[in-house]
Amino acid sequence: MSAEETKETAVYTHGHHESVLRSHRWRTAANSAAYLIGELRPGMSVLDVGCGPGTITADLAELVAPGGRVTAVDAARDVLEQAAQYVAERGLTDAVAFATADVHALDFPDDSFDVVHAHQVLQHVGDPVRALREMRRVCRRGGIVAVRDADYAAMTWYPAEPGLDEWQALYRRVARANGGEPDAGRRLLSWARAAGFAQVASSATAWCYATPEETAWWSSLWADRTTASSYASLATRGGHATPAGLAAVAESWHRWAASPDAWFSVLNAEILARA
Repeated sequence: MSAEETKETAVYTHGHHESVLRSHRWRTAANSAAYLIGELRPGMSVLDVGCGPGTITADLAELVAPGGRVTAVDAARDVLEQAAQYVAERGLTDAVAFATADVHALDFPDDSFDVVHAHQVLQHVGDPVRALREMRRVCRRGGIVAVRDADYAAMTWYPAEPGLDEWQALYRRVARANGGEPDAGRRLLSWARAAGFAQVASSATAWCYATPEETAWWSSLWADRTTASSYASLATRGGHATPAGLAAVAESWHRWAASPDAWFSVLNAEILARA
């Protein structure tokens, strides 16, 4: 494998364990793509890169109806099957097409889409600048490339819990060892400029989990990821943690959520880049 190929190759740290899809299915255009909604119009063609289980995809399809169409792509064929089932349940089968794809080399002609969207994707790719160039290539002149990514170092919580400090540091080590960039959010603007975009509007919004139901949900899915997902396997195989250490981190998640004052915020950066 060449040095360039190596750079472009990254392991998807989260994998598609149920605990991961549990959080992905929660995402909607309203809570995860609000910065883009005002740009969408009926009849638009949209490419949704890294669509996952399809919840945002289906919302995008409704937002460009009537006459619009969404092409949803992901690297994992099994999650595409789940997305197709979800879209069918929403009655949107005729408005959405699915395909496997590598964002570094999209199998579409130049100028194919009015909008190219990627949510929580660039943090997991080997070469985010090349990915953005590909997204720009398949976007029509004057169209929009819309990207949103979290920034793990900027995540914050209360009350203090040392085990969550370890979780944050551990996740960032594992993600970087896999070829990704967990603090992608703060880099989106610079990556877009490096990819050749001259007009980039940058913003940031946050997910916030503060009710007992929200903190229980958030802590439970991360406790499960820490001990049972692909992330757990990658952490132990890579020598970043032991099973006992991961179990201790998982317990810290539960201990944190037991506090009536538990509060957690995830900072997400966003760009609207004009092709």
